[in-house]
Amino acid sequence: MNSNTFRMPVRRSAAAATAAALVAGPVLLAAPAAHATGGEGRATAVVLRAGLDVSLLDKTVSVPVRASLNEVQAPKSENETALSVKVQGAENGKPVDILKADVATSEATVDEERAEGHVNLVKARVHVPGLPLLSLIEVEKVTSKALCEVGRQPVAESGVLGHVTVLGKKTTLSAGGRTQVTVPKVGEVTLDLSRTSTTSRTAAATALELKVKVNPLDLGVAKVDGTVTLAEATCETPEGAKPTEKPTEKPTDRPSEQPEPSAEPSDDGLTTNNGGGTPTRNLAETGGSSTTPYLAAGALALVVAGGGALALTRSRARARG
Repeated sequence: MNSNTFRMPVRRSAAAATAAALVAGPVLLAAPAAHATGGEGRATAVVLRAGLDVSLLDKTVSVPVRASLNEVQAPKSENETALSVKVQGAENGKPVDILKADVATSEATVDEERAEGHVNLVKARVHVPGLPLLSLIEVEKVTSKALCEVGRQPVAESGVLGHVTVLGKKTTLSAGGRTQVTVPKVGEVTLDLSRTSTTSRTAAATALELKVKVNPLDLGVAKVDGTVTLAEATCETPEGAKPTEKPTEKPTDRPSEQPEPSAEPSDDGLTTNNGGGTPTRNLAETGGSSTTPYLAAGALALVVAGGGALALTRSRARARG
């Protein structure tokens, strides 16, 4: 039976492919792990926030005043630059400009590595109902900044530069402390300067916080109570990008080079009986090889010799009989 003896080359090709796969395997396992986005950071910024309760002279009507200027927050980064904020109906039905400024900006930005809130206020004048001609406070410049970066301690900073006038009086503020200003027949203001706080992942800064008690009886307003905050910024650190799993092996510089499996059968380890390098094509798959004819001839010779010996023995036996 004629048959092509390709079993050995096929097994060798398969072994070569398996070896190549095993060499390439560690490289695949050691490739950089996929990254997952961590939790988003947060940031806020506001130039002014007012929470006041206004009682009219006859005390029959109470008007809440809730206002803010340039209040922004992120994850979606944004900024605002409005220069004034007005409220209606708190002063005998007339509008009141709570704040006017030459510069009033707030910005909140967030990305994968940092979150930041920043406020800048220049030449600002704050008014409350009942005091149309007298500023509650005037400041030259105030700033606040809260910065939260991945892998670093959050930072909170605030500052008040230049002179400060409260209810018409020039005032020297206590650094990082509390200052109280009282004006007879007008009111009282308590100021907290440069309040900051931080934790392992958050920061908050406020340039000025004013607790207001105003009682301008001759101006048609019985009482004004509440709080006014200037230049406030906060942030929360992003969790950042984290690997989903640790590589199982150290990455190799490059895969080991292996010979590509040949499509042609290999003659390594094969014996040929035709004087060339091509395997013999007339051997059976059951184990036949080039020595088979010699073995068969030897066996035949033994059979012939055995038959001759048997015939000789029988002949001698008949001669004796």
